[in-house]
Amino acid sequence: MNKLSCALISLCFLAVAAMAAPVERWLYSQTNLQVDENATELEDLWRRAAKAGYTHVLLADSKMAKLGDVPAHYFRNLERMKKLAAELKLEVVPALFHMGYSEAMLWHDPNLAEALPVKDALFVVKNGVANVVSDPPIAIRGGDMSNLSLWSWKDPVAVADSGAVRMTDPEGRRARIAQHLKLTPFRQYHLTVRVKTAAFRGKPEVKLIAGERMLNYADLGIEPTQDWTTHHVIFNSLDNSEAQLYLGCWDGTTGTVWWDDCTIEEAGLVNLVRRPGAPLTVRRESGGALVEGRDFETVIDLRSGVIPWKGEFEVWHQPPGIKTSLPDGTRLCVSYYHAITVNNAQATICPSEPKTYELLRDEARRVHVAWGAKGYMMSHDEIRVWNWCAACQKRNLDAGALLADNARRCVNILREINPGGRIYIWNDMFDPTHNAHDNYYLVRGSFRDSWEGLDKDVIIVNWNFGRRDQSLKWFAELGHPQILAGYYDGKPGQILQWLESAKNINGVQGVMYTTWRHRFDDLEKFAELAAHPGQ
Repeated sequence: MNKLSCALISLCFLAVAAMAAPVERWLYSQTNLQVDENATELEDLWRRAAKAGYTHVLLADSKMAKLGDVPAHYFRNLERMKKLAAELKLEVVPALFHMGYSEAMLWHDPNLAEALPVKDALFVVKNGVANVVSDPPIAIRGGDMSNLSLWSWKDPVAVADSGAVRMTDPEGRRARIAQHLKLTPFRQYHLTVRVKTAAFRGKPEVKLIAGERMLNYADLGIEPTQDWTTHHVIFNSLDNSEAQLYLGCWDGTTGTVWWDDCTIEEAGLVNLVRRPGAPLTVRRESGGALVEGRDFETVIDLRSGVIPWKGEFEVWHQPPGIKTSLPDGTRLCVSYYHAITVNNAQATICPSEPKTYELLRDEARRVHVAWGAKGYMMSHDEIRVWNWCAACQKRNLDAGALLADNARRCVNILREINPGGRIYIWNDMFDPTHNAHDNYYLVRGSFRDSWEGLDKDVIIVNWNFGRRDQSLKWFAELGHPQILAGYYDGKPGQILQWLESAKNINGVQGVMYTTWRHRFDDLEKFAELAAHPGQ
């Protein structure tokens, strides 16, 4: 064998060694063990996983946030999965502490939702009920939307069509009409628009943008083909006095979407939140506070946080009025707090109300009694509404410091309940190259320094594939062990890119097959690539 051949063999050996696989191989397993069929499905999946060499299961089940209220057969299914995991030598790591997607925790009390403030909205009494009046009135220029000259500007693909605006075959171009709006700061607004589609490929959206902040995030739910349907948007102006309204599509390819009858008005008391840290105050416009229960009846939004399930919020419903015996025409200034939904009904729990920590502690105790696991996953992830209610604001903390405090308290709860146990957490809300920055969704302040709430023993489950080099280095320098969360319903070979980035990173313990779409076709291939990256 010549020297060149020996050198090439040595280089190949070094490349394989550098790509040595982390020992732990994880499966992300999302389920609802209250359904018997799900336990049977999990059994088949876990047997496949064990055979393919997986060692851990990250088990996400929203019912873990309410184990005190599940039926007895839930625990039968839970015990079945514990026995199976022991048989297969799989370590189950239950997920708890739903601080981003908090609907399961809010099931206990929807009024714990983090809420946005409304300040001195005008309500006027008529026939014994005070309802909101837009102050000043909000106008979209031109009742006939097809008169496009009355809009601020439009993209070329937007054309007039029988009183509506039509957008056909954008072919990747932006297709929008826009108008500049004057708003009153800290008011709740209700926008309606009728939409019709025909084989439209893309996502028609309504966007209200104030400076660098978007004010609305709830999904409109527009179908590719639908007849004229009224869609609703609720947004809070926050500290903005103006915004740009967009109707249209940013990613359309083929088909047609029509827009018509767009209106905006102030909304009163929609998804009203009532708790100590989110007070309701009513006063006469001329001055003088009113007393609830004496000057007006107790105000409750009976549909807030209970539709379609407890802990979930509708985007829009008819709000309650304020019942009172005050004379008609009495003008009231009403300040309150309301929940807001993001994407598909996501809501976040307040991190500053004492009851939140009662729920967190109770959840940890119940989950540990049920599972007795060696480690637990804290589900802090994509926290999109934060630091707005009175309970949060009176602490005078930036968003990152508030999150650091919450994470620290959650870690302490787990250490008290499970001394010596491992603690895991998603990376994104503690990662400056991911979501730990300013201008993040409906968050007041910056998430910078949130990572200070995690001591170096907390294990980071890192899914920041797009900036994996910077992210892995960041957490390694902070001293955190890491798990690489790969796949995400893409190609299984993606894990090789993760491992290449991680080859010089200390503390990478494992890789995880992570699917949001319950796609397990690539389960074995992913494990094979993760176990033998150099082949």
